[in-house]
Amino acid sequence: MPLYDVKLLCRSFVQTQIYLAFMGTVVDAANKEANGSAAEKKTTVVFVLGGPGSGKGTQCANIVQHFGYTHLSAGDLLRAEIKSGSENGTMIQNMIKEGKIVPSEVTIKLLQKAILENGNDKFLIDGFPRNEENRAAFEEVTKIEPEFVLFFDCSEEEMERRLLGRNQGREDDNIETIRKRFKVFLESSLPVVQYYESKGKVRKIDAAKPIEEVFEAVKAVFNAKDEKAAA
Repeated sequence: MPLYDVKLLCRSFVQTQIYLAFMGTVVDAANKEANGSAAEKKTTVVFVLGGPGSGKGTQCANIVQHFGYTHLSAGDLLRAEIKSGSENGTMIQNMIKEGKIVPSEVTIKLLQKAILENGNDKFLIDGFPRNEENRAAFEEVTKIEPEFVLFFDCSEEEMERRLLGRNQGREDDNIETIRKRFKVFLESSLPVVQYYESKGKVRKIDAAKPIEEVFEAVKAVFNAKDEKAAA
């Protein structure tokens, strides 16, 4: 190969390396900026967990009204993404149709986006994390640990009675599906509660009581948190 061609080849190689190094720096800077936005927003997150029919939704609405939290439901965010018709939404819809589990990262990114785009800094995340993998991925991706976990403890018999009696026309409110949901909760979600219990972060509520009494117990938990923050 002529010397001239070798010089051109070398120059081209060097220029390519400089360009790649420059682009890598730009991408790294963009990633740092995005991560910084999430980290810089001082966010209070409370996970709300409990079996199907334990009354999470009702009590979340009360907490929003009385304590100014924003209620985020992982299921609602997934349904909204599907309804939007986005590429991401189509992928989620196809996975659900095929009976596949939506990857944790997809749900977490939707939660993270909702947190960053909201002007509030206090969030109830309802029905998530559903399992240990969800929990670990949420903390890894968002760098957020929950302030505490609000756990609505209710017997299977009482939850079953409520679900069968609420007559909301939901397809999953039949005895066979209800019992499958109980099984999934016990096998997947209860270990998440146990993990946070070992860290002293679980606030257990007797959810078998009437709604008003349950909320009195919930208020005591949030008032204690506010008093501790003010001290």
